[in-house]
Amino acid sequence: MQDDIVDIARGWLGTPYRHQASLRGAGCDCLGLLRGVWRARYGAEPEPVPAYTPDWSEPEGAERLLVAAARHLRPVRLAEAVPGDVLLFRMRRGAVAKHLGILASTAAGEASFIHAYSGRGVVESPLGAAWAAKIAATFRFP
Repeated sequence: MQDDIVDIARGWLGTPYRHQASLRGAGCDCLGLLRGVWRARYGAEPEPVPAYTPDWSEPEGAERLLVAAARHLRPVRLAEAVPGDVLLFRMRRGAVAKHLGILASTAAGEASFIHAYSGRGVVESPLGAAWAAKIAATFRFP
């Protein structure tokens, strides 16, 4: 069941980065990628997404992404994460979680995740020590 999530996410590889967008092949940001995977798996999105700025939640320190993920996804311990799980990242120490990706592989020394990254679009990146240190939470699709 989780493998289909990775397959769906890989179908978005090469999609350009576009802030607030969620259209495979045309553009998306990291949340737009997750929204697209959700739609492919379940149909309609669970709630409307309000407009947000690139620095969303940072000025107020509000954990909007983390709270929204907890409303619609199931939390799992990082040690129990499997391909298809959602990783939330804090891009700086003490910052709010504002980036996410989908775990694609957990092979020893070859862990990877799929995410939409500014300036790169949707890519599959190694989940090396630098990225792993930024993980704030891990969730599973229901």
